[in-house]
Amino acid sequence: MLNSIQYLLLPVLNSLGPVFLWLTAAIMLPLSVSLTHHDNIHWGYIYCMAISFGLGVFLTIGLRNYRRELNARHGFLLVTLTWALVPLLSTIPLLYAIPNVSLSALYFETMSCLTTSGGTVLTNLDQLPLSLNGWRSLLSWIGGMGLIVLSVAILPLLGVGGAQIIKAEVSGPLKESKLTPRIADTAKALYLIYLGISILCVIAYHMAGMSWDDAILHMMTTVSLSGISAHDASYAYFNSATIDIVATIFMVICGVNFSLHFVALRYRNPLQYFKDREAMGWFSILFLLITYSTIVLLWNDVYRDFPTALRHAAFAVTSVASTTGYTSENWEAWPMGIPILLILSSAVATCGGSTGGGLKMIRLQILLHLIQRELKQLLYPKAVIPLKINDKAIDQKLLLAILGYSLVWGLSTFVVSMLLIVSGLPIYEGFSAGIACMANLGPGLGQVGPIGNYAQLNDFQYLICSIAMLIGRLEIFTVFVLFSKTYWRI
Repeated sequence: MLNSIQYLLLPVLNSLGPVFLWLTAAIMLPLSVSLTHHDNIHWGYIYCMAISFGLGVFLTIGLRNYRRELNARHGFLLVTLTWALVPLLSTIPLLYAIPNVSLSALYFETMSCLTTSGGTVLTNLDQLPLSLNGWRSLLSWIGGMGLIVLSVAILPLLGVGGAQIIKAEVSGPLKESKLTPRIADTAKALYLIYLGISILCVIAYHMAGMSWDDAILHMMTTVSLSGISAHDASYAYFNSATIDIVATIFMVICGVNFSLHFVALRYRNPLQYFKDREAMGWFSILFLLITYSTIVLLWNDVYRDFPTALRHAAFAVTSVASTTGYTSENWEAWPMGIPILLILSSAVATCGGSTGGGLKMIRLQILLHLIQRELKQLLYPKAVIPLKINDKAIDQKLLLAILGYSLVWGLSTFVVSMLLIVSGLPIYEGFSAGIACMANLGPGLGQVGPIGNYAQLNDFQYLICSIAMLIGRLEIFTVFVLFSKTYWRI
């Protein structure tokens, strides 16, 4: 056991030091807003900074003798601890500003922000201090591409390589493909793209009619596909078709694999998007759901004119399918199964390597290709039919991994849902909340639906939902591997 601690835990704790130092730097932004606006909660940020800085310095310097090159085992532990502990530290400003809300509820809140899930336990968001709404939004923006991807650019400077870390963090089954020869360059390239999209988004929001404050806050939760809003009514607060259109466009963009953005920019060829099967699957599912929803809304006289029906259908479909979770209308009340279709789409629609959650489109496509191949194999038993995506063969090892992951994802979602139901949630609310947390969507149905929130849950339910958001964001196996005996065996 002692050998395991020295080999696995202490080097990881040393590598956590820079993460907490980065968190300290991030807290300076809401602190400066708090001091500027005199909202009297600046001490919450100062306490958080002091604790985060103290931990960062202690772990970085005090455990420097355990600094070493990280391997896969270290990477899984570092990623899991980062995503579990950063939300815990991030609750300090909220605990100071909103002392009547429990720690478990606020941990759910910060976990929801960092994992870009977007569920909230808070009410009267319009009356919250700007710095607090800014802190929630900033956590979402940081979580969008991952704290580890941000930190991996500086870890090599400390003698700690980042290849194993980013392998554990980046979402999607095709984790081995590299954009640049060095992992730190890959992290920088992805973040430059992320930053560029963020700048374009905030400008577009302001030109569409948002104030600069709202534009910045909602930019951070749009490009991260978080869906956290500074208003209780979410996007219904603005009641603007132009703002809805801007949000829809950027949610579509950020639902695409960021590696594909990199390739399209490097070759200066937007046709790259249409050559990629996964991206086309993402666009296709949006088109089909928007078309169906628009027809149903018009047919049932929910909206009487085509532009209004199309606007609300496009916004709702894109928001839910991308696992963002913004609300402009109460889509839960829409007829003919639309709410169920939207919730289910959140589990599979976004691309691997995007800021969205769920199983990812690439896995769904490979599973559908597998089913198609098996049907052909029944007719032609001796035929050799390879599985291909984008003209690349899918080997048996990857196929088994995808099958295993999909099964575990489904079982995990079922277990989470059952625990929520057994602990008191109605059946349809429990299942929708389980899917919403595992897919990092946020809103479900019923009291946790698009016009509700998670404020009525108990402490046990907050814990279950927080764990679900964590394992959903880290794609399950990154966390589950830590509970195997083999992992701790040296």
